[in-house]
Amino acid sequence: MRTPMGTTRRNVLGATAAVPLLARFAETASAADGDRYGRVSDGWVEVRWAPLVREELDRLGAVVRAVAPARLVEDAHGSAIRFPVNPVKGDPSPESPQRARGDGGLQGGVAVRTPIGNLRLTHLTGVLEDGLASGRCTINGLEVEHHPAFRCGLTEGRLITEPTRDGGVMRVRMVEVPLRPTAEALEVYTATFGAPALTVDTVLAHVTAEGLYTPPRR
Repeated sequence: MRTPMGTTRRNVLGATAAVPLLARFAETASAADGDRYGRVSDGWVEVRWAPLVREELDRLGAVVRAVAPARLVEDAHGSAIRFPVNPVKGDPSPESPQRARGDGGLQGGVAVRTPIGNLRLTHLTGVLEDGLASGRCTINGLEVEHHPAFRCGLTEGRLITEPTRDGGVMRVRMVEVPLRPTAEALEVYTATFGAPALTVDTVLAHVTAEGLYTPPRR
C-alpha cells in the first residue's frame, strides 16, 4: 500500500529527523545500467547519531531499537545502528566520491517509541542526488515516500580502498560521512515536535559504509 506524501509527511520526516538514516549512497541506477556499473556486495551501513540528536531524543522521551537483522552498536563513542545492505548495482567512484551511484536498500529497520506514539520503519531505500538524500520506507505497515530530508557531505568523509587478490575487486569503505537536515525536514520536525535546537548546518549523524566492489565486465 502506497501512502501519498501529503497525508503522512509530518510523521515520516519527523521520524527520519529523529533517527537519521541513509539507505544508499547513490543516484538510482536502472536495469539498463548493469553493463556500465559494477556490483557492491557483502556490505553494511552504520549510522551514529550526534550528541545533539541524542539530547533531542531524550527531550522527546524517545527510545530507539534496531529491527533485525539491523543491530544496535554500543561502544565508547556512543550508540549506532548497523544495517546489512542488499547487493547494489553501482559505482562507488573511489576517485570522485560525490559521483557515487547505485541501487540498493538496507535490511532490517528501526523502531521508535515515544509518548505520542510508536513508529516502526522498515524496507529502507533511498536516493542521493546532488548531495540531497530522499527515498521511501514502510512505516507501521504503510509504504511512504518522502522528499529530500538530508544533505550528505560525501566529500567530508574519508574514502578507504583495499585491493583484493581477485583481479579488480576491491573493498571500499566510506568513513564518517556527515548528515545535515534540509530546511523542509526542520519545518516538518518543528510542526510535529516543537522547535528543535537544530539548524540546516547541524550534523545529525555520521555514516560509515563498507562493501566489496566488483567492477563491470568490459
